[in-house]
Amino acid sequence: MKMQYLMKRTLLVLSSVGLIAGIAACTGSKSKKQTEAVKVYAGEDGKKFLHIDDATEMMQGWPTNNSLVVHIIGEPDQLHPANSNHEVRSLINNYTHKYIMRLGLEDCKVKPDLAVDFPKIAANNLEYTYTLRPEARWDDNTPITVDDVIFSYKAYMCPLTNNPQAKPYLKNLLSIEKVAGNPQQFVMKMEREYVQNIEMVVDFPILQASFFDPQAVLKNYTIEQFHNKSFNAEKHADLKAWATLFNDPKYGHDPNFLAGAGPYKVIAWENGQTITLAKKANYWAKGDRIADAAFPDKIIFKLNKDQNSTMLEFKSQVMDASNFLSMKTLLTLQEDSAFNANYNSCFVTNFNYSYIGLNMKPDGIKHKAILTDVKVRRALALLTPVDDIISVIYKNKCKRITSMVSPMKPEYNTDLKPIPLDIEQAKKMLDEAGWKDSNNDGSRDKIINGQRVELKLDLNIMNSVVDWKDMANMIAESYKKAGVIVNINIMDPSAFIDKNKQHDFDMILGSWGGVSGADDFSQLWSSENWASHGSNYVGFGDATTDALIDSCNYHLDPAKRIPFVKAFQKMVYDQQPYIFLNSSTRRLAIHKRWGNVNFYIERPGFALNNFKLLNVETKK
Repeated sequence: MKMQYLMKRTLLVLSSVGLIAGIAACTGSKSKKQTEAVKVYAGEDGKKFLHIDDATEMMQGWPTNNSLVVHIIGEPDQLHPANSNHEVRSLINNYTHKYIMRLGLEDCKVKPDLAVDFPKIAANNLEYTYTLRPEARWDDNTPITVDDVIFSYKAYMCPLTNNPQAKPYLKNLLSIEKVAGNPQQFVMKMEREYVQNIEMVVDFPILQASFFDPQAVLKNYTIEQFHNKSFNAEKHADLKAWATLFNDPKYGHDPNFLAGAGPYKVIAWENGQTITLAKKANYWAKGDRIADAAFPDKIIFKLNKDQNSTMLEFKSQVMDASNFLSMKTLLTLQEDSAFNANYNSCFVTNFNYSYIGLNMKPDGIKHKAILTDVKVRRALALLTPVDDIISVIYKNKCKRITSMVSPMKPEYNTDLKPIPLDIEQAKKMLDEAGWKDSNNDGSRDKIINGQRVELKLDLNIMNSVVDWKDMANMIAESYKKAGVIVNINIMDPSAFIDKNKQHDFDMILGSWGGVSGADDFSQLWSSENWASHGSNYVGFGDATTDALIDSCNYHLDPAKRIPFVKAFQKMVYDQQPYIFLNSSTRRLAIHKRWGNVNFYIERPGFALNNFKLLNVETKK
């Protein structure tokens, strides 16, 4: 679903052995040389992206305005810099906000953004000294200061801020201190060595303290207080009032309150239609870094969930770009010679994965205690037609997976074998778990707490992902063969995420975005993130698994860390909280009227702010 939201990064170098960036099946190129270039694989020559040659002429009929129209399939619940983890929100924040550091698309390494350079690291690996760019400015032309940095992290860590999915990533941050004699420097002090002591800053936009906290309330509190579990934020009236205002929906929806330091500003949001970003006049950055550039005058995110309508908008050249096309949509478009003449398009391997989430801790009332039994969860895995889904829906343009770690990473546990489609074995396991069709109505049942419970499960999916409806139907059809009845609930992304956080589901069909670096499994798998209604929707985890997550996080040496990561994958595999499906390809398309185009293996797959309208003559 980026659902995406806050997936962590690291500087761990990718293995070059068998690492496929999978930049393949591009269409729209004319020359033999360019056709051959798409067969390049990352790892063989160090490339993590594919450069697309500019068109040599503007064809008649190509739009000539400098507004980039970008296709999206889901509207974000909000654009609040802290209180959301929607994929489109994260995509837009790339252009409206600045970060201390940022993930470099071109080489999959962390790069400075607001920082002048990489931080100076103390010998103990616990103190990181950053220097802010002196030229960095807010929209009111006041400088971006260390006070803004300190405020931002206090805001993210405040117990009353509505961002439970983010807080676990900051639990290792002890303090942020100014450096005497240099107003642009600060030191981040950490509690422990941690694989993402630097990379954590990639996901947190720096906020203007005077805008979000005009009364300077957070100056009265410390990061140490927010770490202290005995600190009762509710008893502090000023803090409670500040948090109520900070969490106000206007900071997520009203363009007048969507303030950031990036090169673009949200100027309009027409609900259910478009979100428009405009380039800021006299922006402070010179554009030497990719994240500083702003070549299109406007970037317009245009919502279209309908597959047929989307194809028509590309054929009529209404849309300029997309990284949200369904497999079927792009394959169909690539059969159209006019589309290929007007667009470059590609299937690019990425670090995302799709899964079926199983509610291991249902309330027992609205959602019965069915999936609490690991035998039932494994039986459902045996009933899931993963290979058929990959073949029928994705035309084999993706890779089957068995864990949450990307197969492109050296820590992927290759010992975990795909669970085969085995209807008879699934029936046997359900029998052993006590689920039998005692009343011959076509669905299995069992007496639980004195009541007959039918083996009927709701499967929640989002209406924004075209492929998922077809996947859900294939899953339901297969499950029915073993007497498991699946009811498919299709809902908008906001309702889907809300139900997930409240654990109000039996099964969910979703996906998580990933990046090239080492993973911190806290967000999705720690028991704390279930209790706090974070992103551990399914209820996996206990003290043992939490301790193993810590071992993965706090060993910096890959030789020591990777065995822990593989052990954690095995533990998840055995417990079956997810049925892992596939690591899909990102479907990218960009109109040829735009030049300076690269397709990246890192999300989001392209840098919209870097696209340049062609400055060539129009062919008559």
